[in-house]
Formats: sequence, C-alpha cells, structure tokens
Amino acid sequence: MRLWKILGIGLLTIMLSAQLSFAGPTYDQVMESGVVRVGIMTDSIPGAFYNDKNEWVGFDVDIAEEVAKRLGVDIERVAVTNRTRITFVQQGRIDMSVANMTHTRERDRVIDFSITYFFDGQKILAPVGQYTDHKDFVGKRIATMQGTTSEINIRNLLRELGDPNYAQNVISFQRESEAFQALKLGRVAGWSTDSTILLGYAAQEPGKWELVGDFISEEPYGIGVPQDDSAWRDAINFALQDMWKDGTYMEIYNKWYGPDTPYYFPMTRQIEVWP
Repeated sequence: MRLWKILGIGLLTIMLSAQLSFAGPTYDQVMESGVVRVGIMTDSIPGAFYNDKNEWVGFDVDIAEEVAKRLGVDIERVAVTNRTRITFVQQGRIDMSVANMTHTRERDRVIDFSITYFFDGQKILAPVGQYTDHKDFVGKRIATMQGTTSEINIRNLLRELGDPNYAQNVISFQRESEAFQALKLGRVAGWSTDSTILLGYAAQEPGKWELVGDFISEEPYGIGVPQDDSAWRDAINFALQDMWKDGTYMEIYNKWYGPDTPYYFPMTRQIEVWP
C-alpha cells in the first residue's frame, strides 16, 4: 500500500510538472500576468537605443509600448541583440521580439511573425565623395551585422560583382556602434545594413557620410512571436492594424522618420489591413 502511495505521488508530481511546462498559449499567459515581455534592441538608432539622457527610446520602443497599451497589459523591456532576438522567443524568455527583424522564410521555420510593420532596405554607408557605385567596393572591406540578412546579402553582392575575396572582405560585428566605429577609424571602406540604421548613425556626424548606390535588398520587418500561437499573433496583428487605421502608427513613424527628423525616410507602403 505504501509503495502504491509513493508511486501515485510521483506520478502526480510528473503530471503537474508537465502541465506547468506547457501552461498554455502565450496570449493566455500574457493576459493572466498582465505583462508582456518584449525583446528590444539597444544599439539600433533610431529604432531602439539609449539617448543622451540614458533613456531607452526609438521607433520600435514606441511601437512595442503602443501594442502593449492596446492589449491592456504592462510592458517589460528585455534587451536583445541580433543573435538573441530569435532564441529568446524560442526559449520563452520573451513573448515578442520588436527588434528591426526582417521576416524571412528561414526564420519563419523556427518562430512566427506578425504582419510587416516596417519597410526598409539594405544599403552601404561610406565617407562622402569617395564612392559612387557598388562596384567601387570590390576588393575592399565592408562592415556588416553578424547573424543578419545584411551579412548574407553583402557577401552575395560582392561575389556577384566579381570580388575573389568576397567572404574575407565582409567583416561582421555584433553591435551597430562597433561597425560604425570601424568605419570611422578607416578599418573598413563601408558599412552595410538596413538603411534606416545607417541614417541613424550618419546623423551623428552630419555631412560626413552618405549612402552609396541603390538598395541591395528589401527588408520587411515583422514582430517575432512563438510558433503556432495564432491567438497571440492575431492580437498583435489587430493592434498594429488598428494603429494604422486610427493614425497612431503614422504619428510614431513621423516622430522618428518624418521630414523634420535627422532620420528622414519617406513612407512608401501601407501596412496590411484586413476588413
């Protein structure tokens, strides 16, 4: 009898542990706790960065805050990088990643994404007057961001342009500030990543830097969310669409990318809105 009692307690413990491990979809957890954990970058001007007053600000910060507001929950900001913004979603350390992340098919295999909430494209930043075309960078070193679509795209571009050392000439950095520092010190001829990030850093030294050539790629940003949780994904999508319809999205956009900002980037597309 004693043995059966011990076995029963053990089985009950295992069942409770399993229930806690699979405690339900993200939407239910967030609504129950009243807090959404959001992965946000810290070094991506003007998307998400620390300003001169040491305030964590930016376009992505404001988007995340507004989504949380419309969901009726508080926000817990979690710092992420290019390397952790996906793994933190997979590990359950954050509920969504608002981190200038391009929605790609490869990434979609491991996490899900919201509708596109920002449209960017990759370019190359270089000293004013030194380069006029992409082909001018053949044989030269270019900085980019480690573990990103930018890293893949710039390597492919140099290879297509005939650079025999295209792989070695792409120097990858984890932080945007490190890549910009390499450019300023002349360790690289250019820096290639999403154009709005380049504009953000170039604005720190007006008149010294310029974007060279056409867009290398299109970079549609999506909010990263856990796999197979449609209720949570829909809640975020509805919040984004409502923000677009009532004008809040454009208010945030113009605050950071409007014509009166140092980061002017004209809006060229509309967010997907469902009837």
